[in-house]
Amino acid sequence: MDILKVGADLFAKAQGGGGGGLDMDAVQSALASVLGGEGGSVDLGQVVSGLQDSGLGSLVSSWLGDGDNSPISAEQIGSLLGSDKIAEFAAQLNIDPQAAQEGLSQAIPGVVDKASSGGSLLDSVGGVGGLLDMAGKLFK
Repeated sequence: MDILKVGADLFAKAQGGGGGGLDMDAVQSALASVLGGEGGSVDLGQVVSGLQDSGLGSLVSSWLGDGDNSPISAEQIGSLLGSDKIAEFAAQLNIDPQAAQEGLSQAIPGVVDKASSGGSLLDSVGGVGGLLDMAGKLFK
């Protein structure tokens, strides 16, 4: 499972279905950049920790579970990532920063949800110990 492809597809759908002519490779690269990845990957541990540190632990716990994903607003994405990261992401795709935030609010929950299905999230958070540490933070 390529979570960057999943994220790019979700982002494109949020931009109006077909992505409005977005270069999907560019979307994947921009997602990797904004989500803390190195070498074309995503640091989901960093994303999840950032959400928890921002008081959004209940949102991320819904994404990690098997039920429905709780929505995150574009404003919450902006607060989480910061205006500089949003502006850089938008510039990479030549889109408006507000449209970038809205698209990311659709893509990020799906990326975390898909990565947590089947256990691949374990690798991104440092194995079982890292996941238990994250789970402990959810319930503080």
